[in-house]
Amino acid sequence: METLSPKPDPSRWAKAWNSNMGYSFRRNPVAVVSMIIFLLIAGAAFLAPVIAPYDPYDPAQMDIMNSEYPPAWVSGSLPEFVLGTDDQGRDLWSTILYGTRLSLLIGICAVALQALLGISIGLIAGYVGGRLDSLLMRLADIQLSFSTLMVAIIFLAVTQAMFGTDTFNRYAVVFLIAVIGVAEWPQYARTVRATVLAEKKKEYVDSARVLGFGPMRIMVRHILPNSLSPIFVISTVQVANAIISEASLSFLGLGMPPSQPSLGSLISSGFDYIFSGSWWITAIPGVVLVVLVLVINLLGDWMRDVLNPKLYKG
Repeated sequence: METLSPKPDPSRWAKAWNSNMGYSFRRNPVAVVSMIIFLLIAGAAFLAPVIAPYDPYDPAQMDIMNSEYPPAWVSGSLPEFVLGTDDQGRDLWSTILYGTRLSLLIGICAVALQALLGISIGLIAGYVGGRLDSLLMRLADIQLSFSTLMVAIIFLAVTQAMFGTDTFNRYAVVFLIAVIGVAEWPQYARTVRATVLAEKKKEYVDSARVLGFGPMRIMVRHILPNSLSPIFVISTVQVANAIISEASLSFLGLGMPPSQPSLGSLISSGFDYIFSGSWWITAIPGVVLVVLVLVINLLGDWMRDVLNPKLYKG
C-alpha cells in the first residue's frame, strides 16, 4: 500500500499572500498600483549608485558649463542628460535618484525614532497609570499644540546658529531625523496608551501576573503585539509626513545643503530659475515628491481599512 507523503508547510510568503490582507491587496487595484510605483521609486533610489550615470556628490563630475540644459524632449537638450541638468551642471536624473534615497532614509529613520519614543511612553503611561500617566499625557498634549514645522524651524535655526553652517551641513541628516522624530512621538504614545488601557484589564494579562512575569515582559511580550495594527497604519502615514517635513525644511534652507541634495533642496535650488525658463529643475523633483507621498498615503489608507474590522468589507 502506497503511503502519501505529507505536504510541506507553506512558506511565510505563501501564508501572507493567502491571508485576508493578501486577498484584500489583490482585490484592490489602487493598492496594487501604489505598491508597484512605490517599489519602483524606492528600488531605483536605493540602487542609485548602480543606476545613476553620474555621482552628484562628486565635484569632479560636475561642469558648470552644462548647467540648465533642458530634458531630452525639449529642444536644446543634450542626449547624455535625459532629464536635463540643474543650476550647478549636475545630471538631474542622477540627482533625483540620490535625493529620493536621502528623503526616504530621513523619513524612515525619523519614523523609527518616533515609534521608539511614542511606543515606550505609551506603554509606560497606560500600564502604570496614575500620576505618571497624567504627566506623560500632558507632555504629549503640549507637544501636539505645536506644529512639527514650527518646532523644527526653531530647533534647526538655533542649532545652525550655535554650531555654524559648516557643522550643521555636515550633520544635517542627523539633525533632521532627530527633530522630526522627537516632534511627532505623541501620535504613537496616545494610540498605544489607549490600547494598553483596554488590554491590561483582560484575563491573559492577569494570568501573566499570576505566573510571576514582570511588568516589562507583560508590556513588551503580551500587550504590545495587540497594538501592532494601529502602529503599522500610523507608521505608513508618518513616513509620508516626515518626507514632506524634510522637503519643507530643505526648501526653507534649514534642511539638506545643496551639496547633499534631497527632493526638498532640489525643489528649493531650482525655484529661483522657474521664471527664467528652467522649470524642470523644480518641476520634475516636485512631481517625484508628490507621487511618492501620494502612493505612501494610498497604501496607508488601504492598510487602515484592512486592519480596522469596522471598515473592512472583504
